[in-house]
Amino acid sequence: MIAAVVLAAGESRRMGMPKPLLPLGPRRVIEWVLAALVKAGLDEIIVVTGHRRGEVEAALTPHPVRCIYNPDYAAGEMLSSIQAGLRALGPQVEAALVVLGDQPQLQATVVQAILQAYRAGGGERIYIPTYEGQRGHPICLPRPFWEGVLALPWTASLRDLLRQHGADIVEVPVRTSSILRDLDTPADYEREVRLAREGYEGE
Repeated sequence: MIAAVVLAAGESRRMGMPKPLLPLGPRRVIEWVLAALVKAGLDEIIVVTGHRRGEVEAALTPHPVRCIYNPDYAAGEMLSSIQAGLRALGPQVEAALVVLGDQPQLQATVVQAILQAYRAGGGERIYIPTYEGQRGHPICLPRPFWEGVLALPWTASLRDLLRQHGADIVEVPVRTSSILRDLDTPADYEREVRLAREGYEGE
């Protein structure tokens, strides 16, 4: 069983408003992410909330997800949300797909390529999509690596674990730069509004 851990707890300081709730065509940003994950066939989807928890969770009510609140979102930033998501997964989950909640252009085909690589290679490697040599998201973390993630201090990041396990990483080349793009600033949002007019594959 493979679960998605969607990170949607951040304070969106540079954006100035909650990124998951930003409107983007017929959906909100996080709804595009969830649509791609559902289409890709994830067994379970967990959304880690924090800042503006009530509003984010209310927006997710119609969707087949389980919300987990991270009370440490402000102090621990992204790493604490990853840790909260992993702790919430049951023993039947063999791998977690760490997904950014502000990556609305996420494509189901990319998720499926990562899952296919994981299933073909077994549970002893970390799977990361790449575009023209650059690594992006989402990242597939099999259970054997969770203990290392949970042991990281909040001053660290997931990149620290990836550096420790460089020999255990499998890069999965994809044909889209969407794995490299998330929303940090109003300019990023304006870019995605333009792209959304053409329609995202996650729809």
